[in-house]
Amino acid sequence: MTQKVAVLGTGKIGEALLSGMIRAGWDPADLLVTARRLERAKELQERHGVTPVTNAEAAKSADTLILTVKPQDMGTLLDELAPHVPTDRLVISGAAGIPTSFFEERLAQGTPVVRVMTNTPALVDEAMSVISAGSHATAEHLAHAEEIFGAVGKTLRVPESQQDACTALSGSGPAYFFYLVEAMTDAGILLGLPRDKAHDLIVQSAIGAAVMLRDSGEHPVKLRENVTSPAGTTINAIRELENHGVRAALIAALEAARDRSRELASGNS
Repeated sequence: MTQKVAVLGTGKIGEALLSGMIRAGWDPADLLVTARRLERAKELQERHGVTPVTNAEAAKSADTLILTVKPQDMGTLLDELAPHVPTDRLVISGAAGIPTSFFEERLAQGTPVVRVMTNTPALVDEAMSVISAGSHATAEHLAHAEEIFGAVGKTLRVPESQQDACTALSGSGPAYFFYLVEAMTDAGILLGLPRDKAHDLIVQSAIGAAVMLRDSGEHPVKLRENVTSPAGTTINAIRELENHGVRAALIAALEAARDRSRELASGNS
């Protein structure tokens, strides 16, 4: 792997990506990083052996630029990068809601841009990264993005028109599960269990259920039915979830997340 890759605005996700790439075989000498604070850049260098540079230096010397700054900071970063990015650079955006056209309009004509929505399980190499091509990105560019983000989990190609929906489902998705685990843990405490035991019960149940969903090939309805005995405990719990509109609330929540992604794309902070 001889191409140089630069991660710009290296926060937690950016660092997770770097460490995953190194484990997957990238030479740290080929990895460049930028950070807002000098202390952070030095910390990344000491921890991973990567090279801290300025944004302009990254644009000039890296073959691939991965932009991981917050959506509201992306315009400022592109203004800084634009004079230094040749058209043979691959630009990968990890910012929620921002379309590839936003980058193409601000960079040199013909610059290939790939949009990626990953999520926080990248920190444990279990990310779901959704990849879309801009108008100048080729299959080779997409494959390179998959190689990079495959180091920290699974990847999926989708048309860019589906990116806002994917942001709502998988980009924000871990938060929904954390919220559910939090609520179920509180329920366990209400039922008389110590917090640590309730937490362990729920977390292992969640892991087991996720592995079954991934590996069994069964529809979630079938798996749920296998747990749901006639007149048993589970069906009584499911009835209460339905009575309280949990399914409808989840649908409404994901629609709200999708709509917010669209607002970010339109520049509404």
